[in-house]
Amino acid sequence: MCVGVPAKVIETEERKALVDVLGSKMNVGILFVPEVKVGDYVIIHAGQALTVVDEEFAKLSIEEWRKMIDAANS
Repeated sequence: MCVGVPAKVIETEERKALVDVLGSKMNVGILFVPEVKVGDYVIIHAGQALTVVDEEFAKLSIEEWRKMIDAANS
């Protein structure tokens, strides 16, 4: 089973994008989603953007990730 994390695309280049993952910035590959644009949300796994998702889904998912992180830090 894979766990994908939602991220917001901040910048794009030829084959990579700078994304915001729960407040941290990182570069990911966009080979699987060449149509991605700045402002889109993607699901990332193992350093690759796997799919573009709608903003509502991404925000709900981010909220759940934050709850899990907060619970683990309590």
